[in-house]
Amino acid sequence: MNIYLTIAFRIITIMSILLVSIILIYGKRPIGELPVFDFLTILVIGSVTGADIAEPDVPHLHIIYAIIVMFAFQRLITLVYLKSDLFRKRVTFPPMVVVKDGKMIYANLKKAKISIDEILMLLREKDIFDINDVKYGILEPSGVISVLRKNFAEPVTKKDMAAPSQATAYKHSIIIDGKLQYENIAFLGSSKEEIIRLINGQGYPNVSDIFYASMDKNKTLSISPYDINQDDI
Repeated sequence: MNIYLTIAFRIITIMSILLVSIILIYGKRPIGELPVFDFLTILVIGSVTGADIAEPDVPHLHIIYAIIVMFAFQRLITLVYLKSDLFRKRVTFPPMVVVKDGKMIYANLKKAKISIDEILMLLREKDIFDINDVKYGILEPSGVISVLRKNFAEPVTKKDMAAPSQATAYKHSIIIDGKLQYENIAFLGSSKEEIIRLINGQGYPNVSDIFYASMDKNKTLSISPYDINQDDI
């Protein structure tokens, strides 16, 4: 019975210390916006508190002391982070342009270690289903993407438009990382030969020259080659 009371006491004290410490240090910032070191601190503290709760033989005061020291060290790192530009550049990920003028930038996606599918998902979360609508897509340190739309793609109401609205055609991925996506090509009622003919007409001799391409049922293509200029803002 004593061991269960010990575990309950440890859970209450550890959770109380963690709650107060996290509120004081991190405030209301979402977990996705925490710097890398802060995120690592949370992971390590989680491991330490797990050992404290699961192993009653571990001295409880030692665990509490370890948590306090880790939070104190985190505060020191935060002060250095705020004071030193060099340190801040070393431990954070700068914003990076991953889409420019409707084309994905292969070199920057590779540097950020993010896939085509993830970029497309982030764009859909911004209500963008056609990459050609994007002037700049900037991957932020928090993992979200900030989008500057092209002028023609700015949202307007039908009342603002002088011309009648037209149906929007959804574009499907037909080339990913230099490889044809045969299932999507068939869904669009096209063929390998037609796709090759279309990309040849756009000035690309081989499928392997293209990092990403999408097409709708109207045969409208959006192509991102491997060799796009990767200038960041």
